[in-house]
Amino acid sequence: MSDSTFDFGPQTQVIARLAEGIPDERLGDGTPCPDYAVRHLLGHVLGLSVAFRDAARKDLGATTDTSPTLAALPDIGPGWRAELPKALDELAEAWRDPDAWTGMTRAGGVDLPGAVAAAVAADELVIHGWDLATVTGQPYAPDPAALQTSYGFLLAATQDPTRGGGIFGPVVPVPEDAPLLDRAVGLSGRDPGWKP
Repeated sequence: MSDSTFDFGPQTQVIARLAEGIPDERLGDGTPCPDYAVRHLLGHVLGLSVAFRDAARKDLGATTDTSPTLAALPDIGPGWRAELPKALDELAEAWRDPDAWTGMTRAGGVDLPGAVAAAVAADELVIHGWDLATVTGQPYAPDPAALQTSYGFLLAATQDPTRGGGIFGPVVPVPEDAPLLDRAVGLSGRDPGWKP
């Protein structure tokens, strides 16, 4: 993983554009995330945006303490089209503070260094951006800095023998000369060729 900081803004803007392009009639469609429809994936992205915003601010509490595996199936409320871009903007702004990247923080109920929390957040945004784009048929070009951070995080995670494979599932083999996004998607436990 890279120790350098980057601006989350370009990637959060990509996610906001993807969300804006999802018509209401697609909210019930299935996604590469087992048990998650589009609406649940959007709810997850909204929740993680708030959690990682607060992790950057070192504002620890309910939003940073809840393990995603213990939480109920995420969903969106009627105001999600305004709430999601706002939360994404706030996440990006919080990580522009150099103090966010230093010291310890918490996310998902796990204490971790600020720079590691940033890598986790980048990974979540890059991979779930791919999920949303793929299921809704939208073009997807993640921010290069966020993609590189996501790939580095996933690569390091797959080499950790205590994890037993990918973060989201067993690693899907992808050719070494495949685009970086495809390699990151494979490391996350998804098939880059997945179709709805």
